[in-house]
Amino acid sequence: MLTLAMRSVRQRPGRFAATLLSAFLGAAIIMTFNSMHDTAGAPGVDSVSSETLSTAAGVVGGYGTLLVFFAVASTLTVNVRQRSAEIELLRCSGATPAQIKRMVVGEAVAVALVGALLAIGPAMLGGRVLLDVFQDSGQVAESVDHTFGPIALYSGLDITVLAAAGAAFLAVRRATTGRRRSRSRGRRFLVVGALVLGGMSICSTFAFSATDAALMAPPAYGAILLSVGFALLSPGLLRAVLGRLPLTGPSGYLAVRGLRVRAAQLSGVLVPLILFIGMATATLYMQAVENDAIDAAGVPKSVDAKNLETLNLTVVGIIVVFSCVMLVNSLYAATTYRRKEFGQQRLAGATPGQVLGMVGIESLVLTATGVVLGTGAALAGITAFTTVRTDAVLPDQGLGIWLGVVAVAVAVTVGTSLVTAWRVLRAPAISAVALAA
Repeated sequence: MLTLAMRSVRQRPGRFAATLLSAFLGAAIIMTFNSMHDTAGAPGVDSVSSETLSTAAGVVGGYGTLLVFFAVASTLTVNVRQRSAEIELLRCSGATPAQIKRMVVGEAVAVALVGALLAIGPAMLGGRVLLDVFQDSGQVAESVDHTFGPIALYSGLDITVLAAAGAAFLAVRRATTGRRRSRSRGRRFLVVGALVLGGMSICSTFAFSATDAALMAPPAYGAILLSVGFALLSPGLLRAVLGRLPLTGPSGYLAVRGLRVRAAQLSGVLVPLILFIGMATATLYMQAVENDAIDAAGVPKSVDAKNLETLNLTVVGIIVVFSCVMLVNSLYAATTYRRKEFGQQRLAGATPGQVLGMVGIESLVLTATGVVLGTGAALAGITAFTTVRTDAVLPDQGLGIWLGVVAVAVAVTVGTSLVTAWRVLRAPAISAVALAA
């Protein structure tokens, strides 16, 4: 099966393009920030610079690991579901579930390893740029030189490969077993665990004082965990909402029907969408509250405060880029896979405009679901942080930041879906059905 996995990767590389891109970006992020550990441990680095660099590597390294896992998991889930007919044929040909798992995991590991190796060069350049940012802001001495060493290299390779192997195993397990009850129990356990841990993390915020340097960490991680829990719950919530949507006309009917059928599959899209909205909204608002609190105190920003602001803005930048790539990957793969469905709808009498309308409505429903759940996760963290930091319940910044985050989410989700569907619809309906068969 490992030989079959390598042959599949060589013969059909396009199938694994989304996974390769996710692994490449994830490894680049991990190695870029973990190179700060190598730099901090180099000879001649002063204690203040070393602490700044180690803090950056530790904080963003945790975010990066989560992002890599969910990025690779979302693309692999879509990939495995698109290959359900191939996997069923292998089972009918005598392949055991264990053999199929080894094949899919072998494919994922091979692709992830290639992506991680390709990311080494960009990570070296990214580490130099990141070090320049810290030096320009006065947080790291100008005499410190960038070092890309074993911590960056091995952490990038190990985390990326392990995340790919774990995500592939979880994705193929659903396709090779018929134990729906055990799957639902496992999913329920993950949902409860993420929500409970997220709630505990946010509640722990109230154990800190307003001036604690680590005050922002518990609500930030709590918002991430709540986002994960809501993302896992989203397919069931989506089904419940669909029955109450007042959508009419051909496009509305097709959209509701399609979303009901594919609700479980859409988790690969909703996970990065909810994570993006939850993490970006929470981090930006908490940093804005922190800046206002420092200004109100009338004291200059300390090195720690500058370090925290740089980290938060960097994290948001990573979240925006990485989550957008995850969204684009998942939406592109999921929409391209519907080539046969679109062709059948057109042969049944639907016009290309009606099909595009259907895709647009689906995208708006998905975006609305992601906005509601991601905002809920972010609001929990923002409220806890603001209460402790300023004694107010909600921040004074208004809706501007939230509207900006939502605008990016809508543009990426709706834009990618419509552009991909338009490209798919350019092919004749008969050809689309024949090629996908």
